[in-house]
Amino acid sequence: MAVRNARRRSQPGGTAGAAGAASLAEAADELVGRAVGALRLGDAAGARRSAAELTGRSGVPGWTLAVHRCLAVRLRCAITTAWQRGWQPADVVGFASRRRTARHGRLAADAIAGEMRAYPGTTVDDRWREQLAAVGAEVWWDTDDGYPDAWCEREGVEHALYVPWAVELVQLLESLPRLPSLGPPPGTSGTGASRRTDSPGAEVPERGGAVPHERVRDVDQRTLGRVRALLAKAESTEFPEEAEALSARAQELMARHSIDDALLAAETGDIGGPAGRRIAVDNPYDSPKAALLTVVAGANRCRAVWHRELGLATVVGYPADLAAVEMMFTSLLVQATSAMVHAGPRRDARGRSRTRSFRHAFLNAYAARIGERLREAADRATAGARGTVLVPVLAARDRAVDEAVGTMFPNLAKGRAGSVSNYEGWVAGRAAADLASLNDRLGVTGAHDRS
Repeated sequence: MAVRNARRRSQPGGTAGAAGAASLAEAADELVGRAVGALRLGDAAGARRSAAELTGRSGVPGWTLAVHRCLAVRLRCAITTAWQRGWQPADVVGFASRRRTARHGRLAADAIAGEMRAYPGTTVDDRWREQLAAVGAEVWWDTDDGYPDAWCEREGVEHALYVPWAVELVQLLESLPRLPSLGPPPGTSGTGASRRTDSPGAEVPERGGAVPHERVRDVDQRTLGRVRALLAKAESTEFPEEAEALSARAQELMARHSIDDALLAAETGDIGGPAGRRIAVDNPYDSPKAALLTVVAGANRCRAVWHRELGLATVVGYPADLAAVEMMFTSLLVQATSAMVHAGPRRDARGRSRTRSFRHAFLNAYAARIGERLREAADRATAGARGTVLVPVLAARDRAVDEAVGTMFPNLAKGRAGSVSNYEGWVAGRAAADLASLNDRLGVTGAHDRS
């Protein structure tokens, strides 16, 4: 009903012409609904038939415009619902790209840009703005009615393809499950860009409970910039010794920033609590990649919860630590993938490929060994901090993160590690982890195993 009312409000006024447009809109709405419903039921043939009807009446005056307007309204409403279900711009675009195609992802970014026009700028949180910029969600077309033609021209595709792609995106967005909210959705912040650190905390829509509204401390952008530059050099260099030195320096910078942040919060009485961010965990080999993210998160005093069916993970922790997790995970994954590919394909004695089992074992072993190295570094760093004011501060943060995770995921269950059937891959993965650009002596200060 909300979609239909929104569509009616979008129709131009008039008398007989308006009645005819309304009739076309009703018919278009019915056909779009039929196509979306067929996709939801897995009836690909039925969806194709409905899409063919939607594009096959182009000779009827006003029909194509009615179809495009109907799809635009469905997309905008689906985006609004996605925000209410805890999704953020990067989540939506990334999910659409993974589940469908990169073209669907770009279509989703445009739908987001169109929907965002409904919100005053002062009600959009800065973190939301950053994601909008990152996914390229901006209005680049001249008029909404002319958007489908402009999109097809930009994408270099035939006009008839726009409708089925839009229908597929509508179905995907309308079927999004509920996720824990990681911040204020647009229209609710009331703070805008001028007061980033006073944004409300995470409301949790997953069967009860909510994380208290807390302040979220900003992360020094200059520090992040230096860390990103160091890790980029570490990933690109051909010399292991140089890569290790660069990664160690990056790790040291983030660890120092994290501890300074914790101590400053304790001294000033800052009541800021944990925040969260989502990180993509893509196929292939998503399970060992999730294992790597879990150990990196644990070493940085964070917790990672993997949404396997969605291809992403929610990481909960303090902002400085979350930044460290994302950057270190990305860097270590690049290094692991490079080493895995360098190891080459594998075949058994009969010539059958064992590359997949080898690489699965490789990445699992890599994650396990990286976790061991991080725990060793953490134990030494924690031992050096005993007896100082840092110990109770970090302990309090650990409890706060645990409580936030418990509130966000009240029915969280630990998953079982997957089996490994390729011994050669396991040995090679552990060896690669030993050579990874990570300096034990300069590990994440104050971290400990939270698994």
